[in-house]
Amino acid sequence: MTKLNIRPLADRVVVEPMEEEEVTFAGGKLVLPETAKEKPQKGVVLAAGPGRKDDDGKLVPMDVKVGDQVLYAKYAGTEIKIEGKKYLILKENDILAVVE
Repeated sequence: MTKLNIRPLADRVVVEPMEEEEVTFAGGKLVLPETAKEKPQKGVVLAAGPGRKDDDGKLVPMDVKVGDQVLYAKYAGTEIKIEGKKYLILKENDILAVVE
């Protein structure tokens, strides 16, 4: 797992998208170029904030943790690049499910 020097705040997480090779078969193997692929919606949580505060100021802990594989909304988050690799910073409510 990649180690990042990023500490997400509140209920945010840093996710490394899992690129899945998209292949079509028409008489042979054809790999689609990056521009023709849809954005991945699955990734691994690399860092997680402490959680959000409720209306009374109490900390509500995160439901996800570092190492979880998650499914997230298609156009969610903010994409960042660190040393040439793409990562996403998402709010916890943009995460749809944890893959078990």
